[in-house]
Amino acid sequence: MLNLDYDRLSRILIETGTITAAPEKWGRVKACSAGLIHVSGFDYPIGFGAAITLADGRDIGAEVVGFDGGMTTLAPFDEHAAIRMDAVVKPRLDSAQVDVGPMLVGRIIDPLGHPLDGKGPVGSGAQWPLSGKKANILHRGRITEPLDVGVQAINALLPIGCGQRVALIAGSGVGKTVLMRQLVSGTQADIIVVGLIGERARELSDFVAASQDVGIAGKMITVAVPADHSPILRIKAARRAAAIAEYFRSQGKSVLLMIDSLTRIAHAQREIGLAAGEPPTAKGYPPSAIALIPQLLERAGPDSETGGFITAFYTVLADGDDLDDPIVDAARAIADGHIILSRELAEQGVFPAIDIGKSVSRVAQDIIGGQHAIALQNFRSLWSRYAENRDLITMGAYRAGSDEHLDQAIVRRADQLCFLKQQVDEKIGLGVSIQNLVQEFGE
Repeated sequence: MLNLDYDRLSRILIETGTITAAPEKWGRVKACSAGLIHVSGFDYPIGFGAAITLADGRDIGAEVVGFDGGMTTLAPFDEHAAIRMDAVVKPRLDSAQVDVGPMLVGRIIDPLGHPLDGKGPVGSGAQWPLSGKKANILHRGRITEPLDVGVQAINALLPIGCGQRVALIAGSGVGKTVLMRQLVSGTQADIIVVGLIGERARELSDFVAASQDVGIAGKMITVAVPADHSPILRIKAARRAAAIAEYFRSQGKSVLLMIDSLTRIAHAQREIGLAAGEPPTAKGYPPSAIALIPQLLERAGPDSETGGFITAFYTVLADGDDLDDPIVDAARAIADGHIILSRELAEQGVFPAIDIGKSVSRVAQDIIGGQHAIALQNFRSLWSRYAENRDLITMGAYRAGSDEHLDQAIVRRADQLCFLKQQVDEKIGLGVSIQNLVQEFGE
């Protein structure tokens, strides 16, 4: 009896003309634990797609996430499906590619590309790798041009450049979702790609309705998956949104990518990683969850070859307002800037509740002029002076006249808070924002 492995036998049969192509390797389910499926005879790499045949004859999708001895570990797209022992597992050869193109504009799709908006099939277009195309890092262009986002506090005090990646960090109930809507409706871009990952189903409906009200639905592509779906689908939704944005950047378009939220994506990877046997680290996150953050963020930015760029905002939920959370820290470290929302300001009725002292745009000095830079420095100086002495001021321990700079910071505090305030449906352009800042806080 010949002792040949599968790959060698396939090559011999093809070379002799017995078969024209290597047959597909099918596997069988042998175990299920912690939401993951262990399959024998399914020799495919990590990230490869699969179809598991259920007891009722239907197929559900799955993805290879690891290996355990001689078994291949799969994460199913439906954790509650009726999967039986020895169920057949087939490969999905097209799982690493996504359909991209103009047919997606104005549509709402799920992580697998299926329509959610009731407008019929999306249609096929060009193909783009789900995990992106590797490119020469020297082709990543510099950020030298400002971008109008329609929010005065950001335009003037945290200027955003074309192709910048920004982490929007906030605790729960501080106005993160509302600010995200303002940015989506106010930012000047050819294409808007929004990934709504792991949020409440009600919020998904609200966001879609709000985008239609402001008239941007015609240039927006939405990839949505609610919190009750499997963790692998939440991760695939983020990757699909990034792949779509990359395609339009390759066409020379200016793209706004909004991912809400990065924390839910990390939670999804934590579920998969821990179930697959990875060791937990800080706050229970396995190494793969932390490593996923730069993989997603590095896909955005400018492309010097095509002239297109992806300006990206990634919302990050600071659990318990903890700004030292591992996901918050990882996002803040890799992004080109971060915007932190303050619960204290939100409680005072200041929206957007941006803490200017703790927020920063790392490209600001490359994209602003001289007068703007002076006014910005004056504003931040007064803000930080007040923040340093806030306890003394609120307790009444500070005596006016002791510090001239602090006296000015106290007097101008109301003006600063007024400068931050903006109605949800109000748009303030870049030029007007800078002019208002220079007039009020310039020398």
